[in-house]
Amino acid sequence: MRDWFTAEGGPDPLGATWIPDQRAWNFALYSRHATGVTLLLYKPDDLAAPLRELPLEYMHHKTGRVWHCRVPQAEVNGARYYAYRVIGPFAPATGDHFDARKVLLDPYAQSVFLPPGFSRQASSGPGPNVGRAPLGELPQPPRPFDWGDDARPRHGHETVIYEMHVRGFTNRANSGVSDRSRGRFAGVVEKIPYLRDLGVTVVELMPVFLFDPEPGGNYWGYMPLNFFAVHHAYSSVAGAAAADEFKAMVKALHAADIEVVLDVVFNHTSELGADGATYCYRGIDNSTYYLLGADGSYWNDAGTGNVMRTSHPAVRRLVVDSLRYWVRDMHVDGFRFDLASIFTRDDEGQLAPDEPPIISEITGDTDFTDIRLIAEPWDLGTYQLGRAFPGTSWAQWNGKYRDDVRSFVKGTGRVADIMTRLYGSADLFPDTLVEACRPQQSINFVNCHDGFCLYDLVSYQNRHNEANGHGNTDGPSDNFSWNCGTEGDDGITPEIRDLRRRQAKNCCAILMLSNGTPMVFAGDEFLNTQRGNNNPYNQDNETTWLDWGRLETNAEVFRFFKLMIAFRRGHASIARGRFWRSDVRWYGVDGPVNLADWSHAFAFFLDGTAAGDADLYVMINSYWEDLSFTVQEGPGGSWRRVINTARRSPDDFAETAATEEAVGSNEYVVGARSVAVLVRRPGGAPQ
Repeated sequence: MRDWFTAEGGPDPLGATWIPDQRAWNFALYSRHATGVTLLLYKPDDLAAPLRELPLEYMHHKTGRVWHCRVPQAEVNGARYYAYRVIGPFAPATGDHFDARKVLLDPYAQSVFLPPGFSRQASSGPGPNVGRAPLGELPQPPRPFDWGDDARPRHGHETVIYEMHVRGFTNRANSGVSDRSRGRFAGVVEKIPYLRDLGVTVVELMPVFLFDPEPGGNYWGYMPLNFFAVHHAYSSVAGAAAADEFKAMVKALHAADIEVVLDVVFNHTSELGADGATYCYRGIDNSTYYLLGADGSYWNDAGTGNVMRTSHPAVRRLVVDSLRYWVRDMHVDGFRFDLASIFTRDDEGQLAPDEPPIISEITGDTDFTDIRLIAEPWDLGTYQLGRAFPGTSWAQWNGKYRDDVRSFVKGTGRVADIMTRLYGSADLFPDTLVEACRPQQSINFVNCHDGFCLYDLVSYQNRHNEANGHGNTDGPSDNFSWNCGTEGDDGITPEIRDLRRRQAKNCCAILMLSNGTPMVFAGDEFLNTQRGNNNPYNQDNETTWLDWGRLETNAEVFRFFKLMIAFRRGHASIARGRFWRSDVRWYGVDGPVNLADWSHAFAFFLDGTAAGDADLYVMINSYWEDLSFTVQEGPGGSWRRVINTARRSPDDFAETAATEEAVGSNEYVVGARSVAVLVRRPGGAPQ
C-alpha cells in the first residue's frame, strides 16, 4: 500500500502539494463526471506545448471522484507551471461542458501564472486556448515567512471598520507612497500611520483573490478566477512571492493593532454564463460547480451569468479550504461574504428551509472560532437581512441602516426609523428569550463601495454613470441623496459648500453614535468624490483612485471623523454587547418624542452608569430651521457641550474636556440640519 501511494499519489489534499521527504509533487483534482484527465507540465520558455503530458489512468489514478498522481522532482525537467486537460461529454442540456481542447487551471492553485498572451476570448467558446490560458505554478519547497511574534488583534466595542480598495487607496500620484508601492499591498503598509491616526481598527479589503484582469469591467475585483492566489497586480513582485508581500502587509497591520478582513466572492466566478470563458470550473465539472436549471441553463441570482453550487459537498469543501488557507497561512482575521444569501440555495436554487450545510460548516469549524464572519445578506433573488439570514451568529451589512440614516439626514426620513437604527436595529436582530442577537451583528454604514460615496451623497441628486458605457442606466436610481441646492461642483457657493460639510459630519456623527458596528468607506473622511458615479465597477482611473489632495482641502472634515471615531471608542456606553434597553430614554424637542411623519427632530439620553461611562445627551435636528431643545435630564448646568455640527471648525468638536462648553441652562439651540452632543461626567466636572 505504501508503494502504491508513493507511485500513484493520493486524493488528499486537493491541488498540487510538495512532498518534502519524497522530493515529489502530489496532484489531486475533483471531477465527478470526467472520463479522463491529463496533467500538463510547462516550461517557462515554451507555453505553446506542454513539456510533459501525463494521462491519469482510471484504474490507478482515481480514488472516488478524485483524480491524482505523484510526480518526482527528477521527472519534472525544469517545468514550472501545470494545468489539466479534462475529457468528458459535451452536453449543455444535461449540464456537461467538457472540452478536451481546453487547458484548465487547478481550482486549488495557490499561485497562478497569466501568460503574456492571456485572453478571455481564447478561453470562450469551443476550441483551444493553448498558450493563452492561466496556469498554476508548481509549489516549490517552502521559503518560510518570518511571522515573528505576529498575533491577531481582536477589538470589541471600539471596533471601527474601514472598507478600502487596495489599488484605489494609493494609486494616485498624490497618495504620498513610493512609486513602487502605489496601488499595491506595500502601499497599504506605507499608509498605516494614517490609518492609526484616523483611529480605525479593522481594514476590510475589497477582493484580493486573483480576478479576471482583462479591462472593461472588473476594477472592483468581483469576478474571481481563483480562490487561493492573491491578485497579481496588487504586488510589486511576481509569482509565489506575491503572497509574501500580502503576508508582510498583514503582519504590519497586526503590529499596528489593526485587523484584516477580506471581502470574498464565493457566489459566482469570472467564467460568466454559457457564452463565457472556460478557465477552470466549467471545463473540470460544470454541473458540480454551478447551480443549473433542469435544462442545463445557469442560475443567475448573482447577476453575472452563473451561481456557484455551494450546496454540493465538493464546492463546500473548496470554499472552506480556501477560508482555512487564508486564516492559517495568510493570518487574516475575518471575511465579508459577497451576496452571502447564495449560500442558502439548495440544489434546485430554492431557499433551504434550515441552516444550509455550508453555513453550519463555516460557523462550526474550530479554525474560524475567533474569525469575523460578515454576510452581505442578499442577492438578486432574495433579501435576508437580519434574522431571515440563517447564519445566526454572523454579522451582516445593514442596508436598512444605510437607507434610513440617509433619508433622515436628507430631511425625508421618519423619527421612528432612525431611532430603531440608533438602538441597534432590534427589529432586524431581535433580542428575545427565543432568539437572542447582539447589536454588534449589525454592520452599520452610510456609504460603501457600492453606491454614492459620502461627498457625492450630499452633492448629487442623480447618478452620473455615463463613463460606465451603459447609457447611465446602471447603478441604483434612488440613493436617498440631496445635492444641497446645486448638482455637482460647478458654481457652488460657500454656503452650499458649508452645508455639504455639515451634512457629511451629521452622517458621521450618527454613525458613530449608533449601537452596532460602524463601517466607513475609504476617502469619505476627507470627502473624496467619484463625480456622481454610483457604480464605478469598471473605472480603474482617477474616478476611483482616492484624491489625497482633498485631505488638505477638507482637513476640517477629516478632523471631525478622527475625533468622532475617538469619541465612540472612548465611550463604552455607545457600543455595548447588548441593546441599550433601560439605559436609553427618548425625547422630543421639548417633551415626549414626536413620531409623526412630519417630525424631523428628537433627542436621547444614554445613561453611562452600567458601562462605567459618562452620560450622553444627543440632539438631532434634520429640520431646515434652528430648534430650541429642552434638555430633559439632570439639573441645568450639569452638562457640557462636546459636539455641535452647526458650528465651524474647530468649534464643532471640543478636543479636550478643558475646551468643552458648559451648558448654563436646560435650553439648547440646535442649528438647522445639525447634531449636538452633551456629556455629563460623574460629579459634573471636566476630566
